[in-house]
Amino acid sequence: MKFLPNASDSRRQFLSRIAAASGLAMLSTGAGGSMLRAAPAPRSRSNAKWEDSINRGLQWLAGQQSSRGQWNTTVYPTAMAALAGTAMIANGSTTTQGPYSHEIARAADFLISKSRGNGLIGDPQTDSRYTYGHGFSMLFLSQVLGEEGLLDRREELVDVLTRAVQFSGNAQTAAGGWGYVSAKEGNDFDEGSTTITQVQGLRGCRNAGIPVNSEVIEKAKDYIYRCKNPDGGISYSSRQTGSSRPAITAAALAALYNAGDYDSEHVPEMLAYSKGALHEISDSTRAFGHWNYTYLYYSQVVYRQGDELWLPFRDRLYDRIAAEQEPDGSWNGQIHPVYVTACNLTMLQIDRGFLPIYQR
Repeated sequence: MKFLPNASDSRRQFLSRIAAASGLAMLSTGAGGSMLRAAPAPRSRSNAKWEDSINRGLQWLAGQQSSRGQWNTTVYPTAMAALAGTAMIANGSTTTQGPYSHEIARAADFLISKSRGNGLIGDPQTDSRYTYGHGFSMLFLSQVLGEEGLLDRREELVDVLTRAVQFSGNAQTAAGGWGYVSAKEGNDFDEGSTTITQVQGLRGCRNAGIPVNSEVIEKAKDYIYRCKNPDGGISYSSRQTGSSRPAITAAALAALYNAGDYDSEHVPEMLAYSKGALHEISDSTRAFGHWNYTYLYYSQVVYRQGDELWLPFRDRLYDRIAAEQEPDGSWNGQIHPVYVTACNLTMLQIDRGFLPIYQR
């Protein structure tokens, strides 16, 4: 078992500078290489209620993981492992350091074991909508790669992610989106939510030094713009335009920001629509469905707008999330408690700066 010489040292340096409030973030220079760059210092996390909520949530999530690295849920096993692992990285742990290093390493190994010959990360036999898990896995594993200290796992990650990127490109529909399965298996069907998971996953891979065909990203961006309605919202699918979805609009904005598309003529209208539908976090937003999914992405959008908008919104969002936590540390809601808990924990830690994909 070989360790890379400087990976753990750079992480300790990173953590110590965070503690000193100077703030550093990881920027990949290539597959398997990374460098430090200056980043805005994180804001002080002085709210004891939020910190207690995070700690209890992470402890519950860690306690649900099996010895094989997965979370034994009845649905979306690949996606659950990726989302849960991402929430733990958001706390500052890596596969070799931190209180959740063992859980992250097991989750990474589990997802590596799910990589198939065609590049898909997942199992079509147990997951009828495998592109969700594939996209979330690319995102999680790409965040792992930049801080991976074990040489053999790093080499595995580069191989798995390289093939995963190729699979996503091959699975893209003619319109530029993605469906629940590959374009070939799904008769070229596509829709917004799975498209977003692919775009963010691909961007995470590109940031980690994995080659990504720019044409795939450009087609995806064009797909999103074709789904935009006159009110600025994004439709469920390019084939079903006219009815805007707040959740998909927020997710699309987050993905466009990840792709570096801040200045498109479409972005201001999408942002205005999202703010009008989601910013007040009222109970009525639950009527749109997928509350946690919606705010997982909308929180990314608001955070990138800067502290003047982010801090008041953050306080309302975090207070609400903390108030809804169960006594055992989990959160309940749509799909599964592991899913809801992972989404909430990622939101509660988004401005800690440990996830490169979400940094300003």
